[in-house]
Amino acid sequence: MGLFDKAPTLLRISSEALTMKTKELTKQVRDKVVEKYEAGLGYKKISRALNISLSTIKSIIRKWKEYGTTANLPRGGRPPKLKSRTRRK
Repeated sequence: MGLFDKAPTLLRISSEALTMKTKELTKQVRDKVVEKYEAGLGYKKISRALNISLSTIKSIIRKWKEYGTTANLPRGGRPPKLKSRTRRK
């Protein structure tokens, strides 16, 4: 058993971890982030208080400043081939 026998396993786990999806934060949580920001708290303090990553906090505030809302914005992408009514049949 050599030193590099486990390397492919570690790489596979790392690549899977990078592609994992996370759930969206609720509107109430995003509103709470903006509320704390308006109250004068910094990104790090908000991040620690709500247990949300710093990059997520920055992203929420940046979108709020740009669009003036914390609602989920529409995403791009290919339109569905089937309409929702056809899909239900």
